[in-house]
Amino acid sequence: MTEKVGVLGKKPPRRTGVERVVNAPLPTVYGKFQAVGYLDHDRGDEQVALVYGDPGTDRVLTRLHSECLTGDAFGSQHCECGDQLAAALRAVVAEGAGVVVYLRGHEGRGIGLLAKLRAMALQAEGLDTVEANLALGLPVDARDYAVAAGMLQDLGVRSVRLMSNNPRKREALVRHGVQVAEQVPLLIPPCESNITYLRTKRERLDHHLPHLDAVAHLS
Repeated sequence: MTEKVGVLGKKPPRRTGVERVVNAPLPTVYGKFQAVGYLDHDRGDEQVALVYGDPGTDRVLTRLHSECLTGDAFGSQHCECGDQLAAALRAVVAEGAGVVVYLRGHEGRGIGLLAKLRAMALQAEGLDTVEANLALGLPVDARDYAVAAGMLQDLGVRSVRLMSNNPRKREALVRHGVQVAEQVPLLIPPCESNITYLRTKRERLDHHLPHLDAVAHLS
């Protein structure tokens, strides 16, 4: 099959950046959102921002949520991702306006689903989440937030109150042109199944998780 070419036999330039494709109402158990769908031309991923109310441009309550099938869909207690997503959606509804950017391609801090499951198997044998990724020859965190910044900019958002415990998300947004007016903690009570994982995130990945000090009794 012959590849299409442009004028004078030249290939058309490859599109880059993020493109808004669709805007659809999405009623949820938390409230009625607008689901704004995007195509990331750089990575090929389909992305979505859930917009509630009229967020405006400045100090918009915002969550960048990395895709986590096991936590978001299956209710895994290995991490706190599913609870964080639910808490973020509730928070923007309570605020009256806000944005939750759901970032596909971020599974397992960017290593993919199967690699994440392999890392979880190693964690069951005693490695922590950082050691497990490294043992598989994978980066500790391969996520990129350029597409999230592009989506927020398309939505007219200039500055955010970022619901996150991860300083790297703040740094990434600022680097890509979205100001972070405030970092809002999103602290989920730990359980026996995820306390080791959360402590590793605090001690080795610099996540701000002060509430862990109150649960020293968990193994």
